[in-house]
Amino acid sequence: MPLSKAQRLIADAPFRFRVAVCGRRFGKTHLAIRELAKYAAKPDQRVWYCAPTYRMAKQIVWKKLKKKLLSINWVKKVNEQDLTLELVNGSEISLRGADNYDSLRGVGLNFIVIDEAADIDSEAWYEVLRPTLADTGGHALFLGTPKGMNWFKDIYDNHTTRTNWMSFQFTTVDGGNVPPEEVEQARQDLDARTFSQEFLATFENFSGIIAYAFGQHNIKSAEEINVNEQLILGTDFNVNPMSCTVMRRTRDGLHCIDEIVLNSSNTNELIDEIRNRYPKNPITIFPDPAGVQRKTSANGNTDIKILENAGFTVRYHRQHPLVKDRINSANSLFFLRDDDTTRFYIDPKCKHTIKSLQQFCYKENSQIPDKDSGFDHMFDALTYAIQYLFPIDKIREPVAPRAFGHALA
Repeated sequence: MPLSKAQRLIADAPFRFRVAVCGRRFGKTHLAIRELAKYAAKPDQRVWYCAPTYRMAKQIVWKKLKKKLLSINWVKKVNEQDLTLELVNGSEISLRGADNYDSLRGVGLNFIVIDEAADIDSEAWYEVLRPTLADTGGHALFLGTPKGMNWFKDIYDNHTTRTNWMSFQFTTVDGGNVPPEEVEQARQDLDARTFSQEFLATFENFSGIIAYAFGQHNIKSAEEINVNEQLILGTDFNVNPMSCTVMRRTRDGLHCIDEIVLNSSNTNELIDEIRNRYPKNPITIFPDPAGVQRKTSANGNTDIKILENAGFTVRYHRQHPLVKDRINSANSLFFLRDDDTTRFYIDPKCKHTIKSLQQFCYKENSQIPDKDSGFDHMFDALTYAIQYLFPIDKIREPVAPRAFGHALA
């Protein structure tokens, strides 16, 4: 089956897990059929195509796949009810829907295409489909158009930190199936966010995102830490999870180089983890000011007192800073400047912090941060340090100077 240049790059990539983020009408279905056939060409293979629903799988692929393989005499038996093709070499190609993913358990697969992955529940992959590849050493191809910052974005980012993963991002025009003038018309017809997501295949933030200035421009790998380097930590005191960001100062900002997330933990265990990772580095820590009174340990000391006793330099406001002040300070640091630089970077391995910045939102139709989402902990840990070090100066009304002494009656 002939492929475009962009499709060929995806098909020829020698990686076990491939993620292709593509604009609409890129040619994902054609690529999926080609890859299903390629893996089923080996004898006795079990190959699946999985869509968000069973009905979608049938509508998108079934007729085209069946027609192609029948035309080249590969098919031994067609099961219309089960949407399965038995091939003459003993292999099987089956179409499945992820809407009832519990029914997909208990099989061993050699290859799977997960189409429109952004519309599939993440548990379908992590709890059901990923285990089907374990005993066979099977491969997977993820296809789809972005839909906000969900798990599809997470697996797209896997290539930055994991081996055997590769990701691709292609626009609608790259696919070669839609004329450029049609794409330009769509640009005029759609709002910028929708056009960028659907045709440029970019991951767009949810509406109401708090760290609106944070983006791909902030993600940058960090250099190795010097054993005597001064480190800056931001901490949010929570038993579950205890959250901490590890940063270094740059010329005019910060670079987040590590994160610590401890479930069902306390401040003493956090200190142990910090010293295990950075035994010689001098530490300045910026905690939640509530730690002056809060205790997550059983020894009677407050959380901030425990940090001080551990030998850390502890900096915090005597009064809790306003949430909006922390938000504004953070966004002023995250912003992409005219010279394409920013004052804040974060290493891609800090996945919890990145997810927090991408998905921590306001409650619907309000300016109240949604603390129930679970994305607030790493955001808070990070911004306690940012707001202390890079506060936004408030505009004050000028006061006319007065002479010393009492005013005359």
